[in-house]
Amino acid sequence: MEPDDNSNYEALSECITCRITESLRSQITFAEYMELALYHPQYGYYASSPTKIGPTGDFITSPHMGADFGELLATQFGQCWELLNRPDRFTLVEMGAGQGLLAKDILQWLHQHSPELVAHLDYIIIERAAALLAEQKLQLQTLIDQGIHISWPTLAELPPNSITGCFFSNELIDALPVHQVIVQAGKLSEIYVALPEDEQATQPFIERIDELSTPAIAHYFEQVGIDLTDRRYPDGYRTEVNLAALDWLTQVTARLRQGYVFTIDYGYTSDRYYSPMRSAGTLQCYYRHRYHSNPYIYVGQQDITAHVDFTALQKQGEQCGLKTVGFTKQALFLMSLGLSDRIASIAQSQITDLTSMNEILRRRDALQTLIDPTGMGGFGVLIQSKGVERNGTLDGLRGEQI
Repeated sequence: MEPDDNSNYEALSECITCRITESLRSQITFAEYMELALYHPQYGYYASSPTKIGPTGDFITSPHMGADFGELLATQFGQCWELLNRPDRFTLVEMGAGQGLLAKDILQWLHQHSPELVAHLDYIIIERAAALLAEQKLQLQTLIDQGIHISWPTLAELPPNSITGCFFSNELIDALPVHQVIVQAGKLSEIYVALPEDEQATQPFIERIDELSTPAIAHYFEQVGIDLTDRRYPDGYRTEVNLAALDWLTQVTARLRQGYVFTIDYGYTSDRYYSPMRSAGTLQCYYRHRYHSNPYIYVGQQDITAHVDFTALQKQGEQCGLKTVGFTKQALFLMSLGLSDRIASIAQSQITDLTSMNEILRRRDALQTLIDPTGMGGFGVLIQSKGVERNGTLDGLRGEQI
């Protein structure tokens, strides 16, 4: 199958080729390759078009299932405002807002059901991709016209200790660039991206194994208590290390004065992530709702992701001054916030009109997708806090925790 846009594919491949040839050893880390493939400002996957996300794109997220996900999150944020003693300025910072669907659902619910909070609300979106940022502004213009404060600064533009409220992300961390490592003869090495020597090669890039690019990788495994050189790990065992996630959380914590950090994504705790049985890692590529494990084709035309190590986020947060409030599954989180009531109301509906009935069935299926334990319902929800003195269990954590 040919890439969607050959000119874009060729331009990005050339940019990556130049980066490799200009490097000291004619190779770049996989993290640098993934950064360019996804976030190159002109040709990267997220930079070129907002339509790659959604039913007609390469993958869907929880907000594509309807407004319920955002509305239930909004109720949780309302409780956070209460637990922070209703500050005069309450800020929601969405990190990586996709097409703006989640922001729209959250803000519409708050506008209708919690106008008092909205009067004190600032909504900030941190977005790197120009195409997505433009789509977000289109989605949210009506709410801006209604007087809701929405802005798009960079994370660096937020002053230290300036945010009272909540930082939150949905399926952001899985798309941050990861290093790839491999075990060979009981030693941990790193996988690099280089150019093929054979001019007839079928792919523009090849892998090369070399020493670790940074001692931060070894420190990462020390921090999460994993030793990949243990004999339990087979020769050729490969996996990922998300150093960018640690840096992201450090930056977020530095800007949070008081409040919460919500991270919703697919992933595992370290002991499950780095199970000896998971010998090929978790890296996946998504292209037209099909997934595979080759990141060197459809360059700039496919999503590249890796699961999240939630233990690493907890450990890093503790070092930065965050407290772990709770860790649960998305299904349990949403059910605790009232999704079960919404499902029950659908079951009790007396509507007989065929069109309305079809819409109710569609919504029922969407709600079931949000809590499917083999899919979105199995996503992790990590909640951390800083400077929160008022006691009170968050509603989303009233169910079973991991």
